[in-house]
Amino acid sequence: MSQSKTDPRVVRTRKLIMEAFVDLSSKKEFKDITVKDITTEAMINRATFYYHFEDIYDLLEKALSEVLLINLDCHNFEENGINGDSIVLIFKAITNFQKTLSNRCHRGYEDTIARIIREQLEVIFYKMLLKQNTEEENEALKIAAVMLSWGIYGASVEWRRNSREILPDEFIKSAIPYMMTGIKFSKLG
Repeated sequence: MSQSKTDPRVVRTRKLIMEAFVDLSSKKEFKDITVKDITTEAMINRATFYYHFEDIYDLLEKALSEVLLINLDCHNFEENGINGDSIVLIFKAITNFQKTLSNRCHRGYEDTIARIIREQLEVIFYKMLLKQNTEEENEALKIAAVMLSWGIYGASVEWRRNSREILPDEFIKSAIPYMMTGIKFSKLG
């Protein structure tokens, strides 16, 4: 008899595994965390771990995606179109997520983190663009979503490297008028 992924026990166990992983990652670098550490912390057996995740890298990716989705509060953004306020809120969520990770997931996993952030942003921006441009060509909106996701991610990296003394919302607000002008011009062309 197979368990559904929406079965409350399955959801609870998956959450327990992710919480154990997050707790361990605050004490150890990712490369030093083993499946045995996680199963011991979560008080589960190896088979249960592998029922939920392919391996520790799958767990890393899914845990990061889930934490990012919580930080972004996606449903809040997906209901609205793109505007200056939504860009500022998304940027703040991304920089907050990256600050949180800086203590947990060290170098070597930056590519995974970057990909997860960009993929989640791409989905959000695509849904927001669809809300504003129902008659537009889907492929063009997908490309615009990719550009926005890479741009916002790139700006967050720039903020993290060089501008940490400026609050994230102040940092991005200076670029908003130029971004919004570009978005408005696309409707004219």
